[in-house]
Amino acid sequence: MKRYFPFLLITGVLVLTFIFPSVDLHNVAGNPKFDTGDIAWMLMSTALVLIMTPGLAFFYGGMVNKKNVISTMLQSVICMVIITVMWGIFGFSLAFGDSIGGIIGNPSTYFMMKGMLGNATWKLAPTIPLLLFAMYQLKFAIITPALITGAFAERIRFNSYIIFLCLFSIFIFSPLAHSTWHPDGILAKLGVLDFAGGTVVHMSAGWAALASAIYLKGRSEANHAPARVTYVIIGTGLLWFGWFGFNAGSAFGANHLAVNALATSTTASAAAGLTWIFFDMLRGKKPSAMGTCIGAVVGLVAITPAAGFVSIPHSLAIGIISAVVSNLVVEWRTRTSIDDTLDVFPCHGVGGMVGMLLTGVFAHQNVNAANVTGNGLFFGHTHLFFVQCIALVVASVFSFFGSLLLLKITDMISPLRVSPEEETIGLDISQHGEKL
Repeated sequence: MKRYFPFLLITGVLVLTFIFPSVDLHNVAGNPKFDTGDIAWMLMSTALVLIMTPGLAFFYGGMVNKKNVISTMLQSVICMVIITVMWGIFGFSLAFGDSIGGIIGNPSTYFMMKGMLGNATWKLAPTIPLLLFAMYQLKFAIITPALITGAFAERIRFNSYIIFLCLFSIFIFSPLAHSTWHPDGILAKLGVLDFAGGTVVHMSAGWAALASAIYLKGRSEANHAPARVTYVIIGTGLLWFGWFGFNAGSAFGANHLAVNALATSTTASAAAGLTWIFFDMLRGKKPSAMGTCIGAVVGLVAITPAAGFVSIPHSLAIGIISAVVSNLVVEWRTRTSIDDTLDVFPCHGVGGMVGMLLTGVFAHQNVNAANVTGNGLFFGHTHLFFVQCIALVVASVFSFFGSLLLLKITDMISPLRVSPEEETIGLDISQHGEKL
C-alpha cells in the first residue's frame, strides 16, 4: 500500500483539476490599473527567488560527504515540486486566505487558485495581478523547508523527509506567514516588522533545524571533509544573486523601496562575509572560502527582516554584528552534542533572530513610511523593539516545539533515520541508487 499511496495522491490532484477548473473572471470595481513596470520587476523577482533553492542545493551539497551530495541537493530540489503542487491547491489559501483568528487562512479562499483571473490584486500589492503575488510568495514557501535540510543531512530517510516537509509547510510556515504578512494576522496587527522573512522563513527554519538535530541525534560519522568547496562558492553566488529578488522584490514594485532593499542586502552581506573571516583570523584561524561564504549568507539572513526599513550604514552594522554572533554560536555548537550538520540554527536561526532584533533597533520611518510602528531603539524609541522581542519569542517557541511534534508524528508514520548500514553506505546509494 505504501508503494501505491503517493501515486494515488497525485491521481487525486488530477481529478481535482477537472472538478475545479478555476476559469471564472474575478473583476473588482475600483481596482487600480496594473503597472507594467511593477509586473516586470515582480516577474523577475519571482524567478530570482526560485533560483535560490538550486543555489541552496549547491551550498549544502558542497559541504557534506561525497557519498551524500546527491541526496542533500535533492532534498532542496524536491521542495520545488512538492510545495508548488500544494501551494496551487490550498497552500496559498492557508497563508494568505481570509483570516481565521489572525492565525491561519481559510483553505477555501483560493482553493485550486480560484479568483486569479481578471483584475484581482493583493491588498498590499495593488499594482500587480494576484496570481503574480501568489507565485512570488510560493518561492518563499519552497525555500523555507529546504533550509532545514542542512541540520539532518546525511542521516534522514528521503520518504520520511517528504512527509515532514509537507507537515512543516502546513502547520509551521503557513501560520507564521499568515500571522506576519496578512493584514489581519496577529503579529501584523501588533506592528511586527518583517520585510522579507526573518521570522517567517529564517527563524522558523532555524528552530526547526535545531529541533531536528536534537530529535534525530548525531551521525555515526560526525567528522567529515566537505565534498566540493567549489559547490559552496557557486551556491553562495546563486543565493546572493537570488536574494535581490527575495528582499528587493518584497517591495512589490519597481520603486525606491526596492532600491533601498537591494542596497542594504548587498552591503550587509559584504560586511558579514568580511567580518566572518576577520573574526576567524582574530581567533587564529586561516581566512577560508567556506568562512567567507557562510558569513555572506549570514549577512543576507540578518538583513532580510530589516532590508526595507533601515539605512545603508545600519545595514553594515547588521552584517557585522550578525557575523560575530553567528560565528560564536557555531563555535559553541561544536562543543555540544547537538549535531546540526551544516549549522543551520547558528546561521539561519540565530541570524534571523539578530536581524529581527536589530530591525527594532535601527528601523526608521524616513526609510519606509509604511512603518507605522515607529522608529527603532537607536533613535530613542522603545515600542518597536518591544514588539520585535515579542515576535521573536512567539515565533521561536511555536517553531521549535511545533517542529518537535511534527518530527514525532512523522517518525510514527515512517521512521526518520536511515539504518546504520545505509548511513555508512551513504544516502546517495541507499536512498536513490545514484552516486557521483
